[in-house]
Amino acid sequence: MSWLPSLTDNLSNGSLRQGRRLPDTDIHSLENAALRLLGMREHSRQELRRKLRPRITDAGQLERLLDSLEERGAQSDRRFTREYIRFRSNRGYGPVRIRMELTERGIDASLIEECLDPDEEQWDQVLLAAAKCKFGEQPSQGFREWAKRARFLEYRGFAHAHIRRLLPE
Repeated sequence: MSWLPSLTDNLSNGSLRQGRRLPDTDIHSLENAALRLLGMREHSRQELRRKLRPRITDAGQLERLLDSLEERGAQSDRRFTREYIRFRSNRGYGPVRIRMELTERGIDASLIEECLDPDEEQWDQVLLAAAKCKFGEQPSQGFREWAKRARFLEYRGFAHAHIRRLLPE
């Protein structure tokens, strides 16, 4: 990772300093903590900020670190969003719930709309797979059972109209 030394240098020299400066070892340990987190999985900028904030007293230095990570490509909200959508849809969650979860993780609504594929066929397959995994191949036996399945799928993040269209009564 050729960009690591320049990241530490930029944070510890006077060019990025506003007010109090952290000792070089603290900046380096904060940078290492951020890179360790990013090495385990993608994180949104807000998630990194929340996890690193207890380690630093100067919020400005934390923001400069996050800016540096983003500039160098180590952290990207777009990459996080795409990976999160892929992961959650593979787990059987629908677009409504994924949109809500991404918003909670600090992702901008325009980025969510850009990355959340509106292709209904993909979500049709996810909905049918989630229903099959939970309830098996058998069709529902009456309205009560259908309503139970519909509630489960709504909880999973599928719109009621989508459920009515795909789930036989």
